[in-house]
Amino acid sequence: MGFNYMMRLLFVRSSSTIKTLFSHRPEVNPQRWRGLSGAAMRLVQFHRRGDTRGIRVGVELGEGLNVVDLKAFDPSLPSTMRELLELGDEGLQRAQRALSSGQCVVERSDIQLLSPVLAPEKVVCVGMNYRDHCLEQNAPIPKEPIIFSKFPSAITGPFDNILLPSESQEVDWEVELAFVIGRRGKHIKEEDALSYVAGFTVANDVSARDWQMNRNGKQWLLGKTFDSFCPLGPALVTTDALKDPHNLAIRCLVNGDTVQSSNTDQMIFKTEALVAWVSKFVTLTPGDVVLTGTPPGVGVFRKPPVFLKRGDIVECQIDQIGSIINKVV
Repeated sequence: MGFNYMMRLLFVRSSSTIKTLFSHRPEVNPQRWRGLSGAAMRLVQFHRRGDTRGIRVGVELGEGLNVVDLKAFDPSLPSTMRELLELGDEGLQRAQRALSSGQCVVERSDIQLLSPVLAPEKVVCVGMNYRDHCLEQNAPIPKEPIIFSKFPSAITGPFDNILLPSESQEVDWEVELAFVIGRRGKHIKEEDALSYVAGFTVANDVSARDWQMNRNGKQWLLGKTFDSFCPLGPALVTTDALKDPHNLAIRCLVNGDTVQSSNTDQMIFKTEALVAWVSKFVTLTPGDVVLTGTPPGVGVFRKPPVFLKRGDIVECQIDQIGSIINKVV
């Protein structure tokens, strides 16, 4: 049931995308949301089926469509997203040229998508950052961002399995908008912050609530950082490809049932504020991932609480970015 359900979702989503891709293209407002390079793209990391060691970076022709292989177009380009971002504007401009060429296109069926970023220096997370999520637990609105982290080893791909650890009986879902840093910075001003952001992606901040809330001195780290507890993807959508990252519908479905449904306009601290805040404490570097918080509907606050079990299919969706679909095993 789980495998067939996942395949049906992928087929329906790809078919729907193809129908709508050419009928509607979101307007770009570069004056307000200008990002790292000014290029509107959907960047992905992938490997060709049968070659699990060969990581490549590509640009989607559209959500769910075929991919331009950047290194095939320009052998001097790096093989990983982090290395591409380290090239700054030059790297993204060269990726844009590859996309515009229409050359070196790989069929979607011949690739497997990976997380848009692998082995970042940091995975920064924000707690209690949706007004409606605070309301569901009768918690006060934070006056400053609540920051915690995951280890980078928690990252897994957009369609990879979530591994249910034997150490926890209370594993929960959290759909989140994530952004990826595109250039190095410290003490970044809020008005300059978006120029440090390469783009946005979908995340699931999978959480072992027993370890987060009751164990380990109630420090959140261990409950947040089991292997596979950070699915990311399907693409890194550059800032200029989004009309407004703070006005996107955001949803989580478990076995086809909607459990979270909100909008990123509920975020208390927006992307610019988070970049400025976090960069007061640490230097942000290309490839760093920031998860921006989750809306209401998580399992732990349901009555009675509901937690993930083996065989469940979790789908996290954000409009204009895409979906990640992960089976719990």
